[in-house]
Amino acid sequence: MERKIRVAAVSYLNTKPLLYGIERSHILQEMDLIIDYPARIAEMLINDEIDMGLVPVAIIPKLKEHYINTDICIGSDGAVASVCLFSDVPLAHVKKLLLDYQSRTSVQLAKILLKEYWNIQPELENATEDFRSQIQGNTAGLVIGDRALEQRLSSPFIYDLGEAWKNHTGLPFVYAAWVSNKKLDEGFIDEFSKANHLGIQSLPELLNGLQYENFDLEDYYTENIDYLLDDEKRKGLDLFLSKM
Repeated sequence: MERKIRVAAVSYLNTKPLLYGIERSHILQEMDLIIDYPARIAEMLINDEIDMGLVPVAIIPKLKEHYINTDICIGSDGAVASVCLFSDVPLAHVKKLLLDYQSRTSVQLAKILLKEYWNIQPELENATEDFRSQIQGNTAGLVIGDRALEQRLSSPFIYDLGEAWKNHTGLPFVYAAWVSNKKLDEGFIDEFSKANHLGIQSLPELLNGLQYENFDLEDYYTENIDYLLDDEKRKGLDLFLSKM
């Protein structure tokens, strides 16, 4: 029996439309689907524990070979809302920045923007679980994903990395893409892409079944997250990778 294709996706709200389509497509029967957080999925792809993952794009240079599959990504053309620096004080007064352990791309993006856009050099510290309680005083935190949407309700100063990148470069940003460490069957990728598009087209049905109090999900899916991996996003991705 032919082995199923091992595919991993993140468990955040921003991937729910994609998973909604995949789980309602016959393509699901051809894969083993794994759900985890971005940095863990990145490790699995590097170690060949999966064949394709919705991975932080910062890992691309670490792969011996890579293929970006489908025209779907997790991107933004401006403010993304769920990848931000949070603090009690203006950024110029921040002494230490805690870096979210869940994403490599966001950490690299933050480092680039701190140097090139904000021109500040706070002490950087790799954070562990439950680090958000340490965001106080002159200690800020880079928080991503659903926890960032929650943190928006408690931090007085919010610096959106998607917005900062757009202001700095004039380009959109790609946080994650469907990347494989080997060339996959074109028929599979085609059907997988259709499943992703089905999920995005099914947003009204998805939203009817979601309850979330921390942020307006319709705005999040239509105004903040931009799923299409178009030419401008590819330019933004190439520029980001050149700065790493």
